[in-house]
Amino acid sequence: MKVMRPVPVTAPPSVSVVVPCYNYGRYLPQAVHSALSQEGVDVEVIVVDDASTDGSAAVAWRLASVDPRVTVVHHEVNQGHIATYNDGLSRASGRYVTLLSADDLIAPGALARATALMEAHPHVGMVYGLPKDFTDQPPRVAPRERTIWTVWGGRSWIALACARGRNFILSPEVVMRTEAVLSVGAYSATLPHSGDLEYWLRAAASWDVGRINGPVQAFYRVHGANMHQTEFAAAVVDLQHRLDAFRVLEDPRFPCSPEKRAQQLQRAKRALSKEAARLGRQELTRGGAMEAATELRKFIECLHDVPGNIHRANALQARIARASRGKKPGTGRSAAQYVHTQLDRVRWRLWAMTGIS
Repeated sequence: MKVMRPVPVTAPPSVSVVVPCYNYGRYLPQAVHSALSQEGVDVEVIVVDDASTDGSAAVAWRLASVDPRVTVVHHEVNQGHIATYNDGLSRASGRYVTLLSADDLIAPGALARATALMEAHPHVGMVYGLPKDFTDQPPRVAPRERTIWTVWGGRSWIALACARGRNFILSPEVVMRTEAVLSVGAYSATLPHSGDLEYWLRAAASWDVGRINGPVQAFYRVHGANMHQTEFAAAVVDLQHRLDAFRVLEDPRFPCSPEKRAQQLQRAKRALSKEAARLGRQELTRGGAMEAATELRKFIECLHDVPGNIHRANALQARIARASRGKKPGTGRSAAQYVHTQLDRVRWRLWAMTGIS
């Protein structure tokens, strides 16, 4: 890992902003404007409307009629978000490309910052940064916040992701080198819920990874229709989706030795197992549904080849049994829960500052 100060670019790089849209016509103008208003880059916007029924296509055509940098692709039949992503990315003509959901926004200056890093480091294939969530209007951000670059070797970044069992990236904050997108290939249609994590792993297998530390790089809209929004009780579903993404390491085409791939996958499974146990304890401590904790225990048991799994599953089952008898957590467990809450806050702060947690 290398940490360094930014280096300015000598000429504006070209960036394609792909905006997949399905029934988000009410948000589309704001998303497109966030791309077209980027300074220091030459932008093209490709709106891919996936047979929306809310008039999104008409909104897109209207935006294209007033700015030649906007083009529209309209699907006559709904193809789903993965096919829409791949269709848009295949049409990118810029040196760099980013995928922006129609309900999200690019932060001011984000594209210039991300492309400057890749211009200075030709082996970096993707760059991410800090996303901020919002519900109505994006929060104000400091106009000239101090910026630092971090660059990891791709396989070192994969090792960190496996060790944590997590996806460090929300999604709209990523900018990629178009050459990297072409080499990595399409998003997997078999992973509609965790295809982004699997894609980042494939990209990092052949390219280095960069991060913009400091300023906000994107705004992620939080609302009831978010595809990635998950209730606590369904945490096991999220864990299973992440496990499915990490299984890309089982693919013999993954550019790594069989021994290394097996080792990394084992680390990811262990991290997911430990997270499931922690979530199960938290669910029981807060008086939540025992069914959720039971599903988390079953997830732990399915990772039968992970050392320590039997102990974790049995310990969680013992807690479930105590809860079923109406026994409440003692003060010691409450104190432990407080410690875990504080550790979660530390992890969040670490992720916000460094991009890993």
